[in-house]
Amino acid sequence: MRYFTISEMLRSDTALKMGIWNGANLEHEENMRALVENVLDPLRERYGHPIYVSSGYRCPKLNNAVNGAINSQHMRGEAADIHARLTMPTPQTPHCGLDPQSLTPYDFTNENLKLAQMIAEAGNFDQMILEEVGEWDLNPRWIHVSYKRNGWNRKQILKKIAGKPGYVWVTIEELKKSVNR
Repeated sequence: MRYFTISEMLRSDTALKMGIWNGANLEHEENMRALVENVLDPLRERYGHPIYVSSGYRCPKLNNAVNGAINSQHMRGEAADIHARLTMPTPQTPHCGLDPQSLTPYDFTNENLKLAQMIAEAGNFDQMILEEVGEWDLNPRWIHVSYKRNGWNRKQILKKIAGKPGYVWVTIEELKKSVNR
């Protein structure tokens, strides 16, 4: 684990706010290590910039608190929600060191789109969901990515359109076209 830590995969603002202990067992930690070593570290290396984990492991109580899927891979330590650091400025770094006048919302989400293309090209993942995309684009607010340490990784790509129920399948070709616009 070069760029990410187990504590980073366990950190949760929601858990802290709600007083939920988000502890993992050894199997969960091994799953997180596999996710980091096979997906997240290689992605960070290729991308060349920091990547933020907004949600990694979730205990069942935390998963319920965030309205996670009943069979969420987060509860097994197999999934993380990620985004490029540029996409989520903090109060301390509201513009991430960039000139705010030169940035548009598309600039931020385009970085997530680049990450999604890199994940798809590497092909070493179970599921990738482009979260909160627009009706006609693939610019995600964040990316859900999973990896199974034991078992078959499906290489499934889905998108969740903002404000609409359900998920829509995405092909690698669609993803590549969208990134290369």
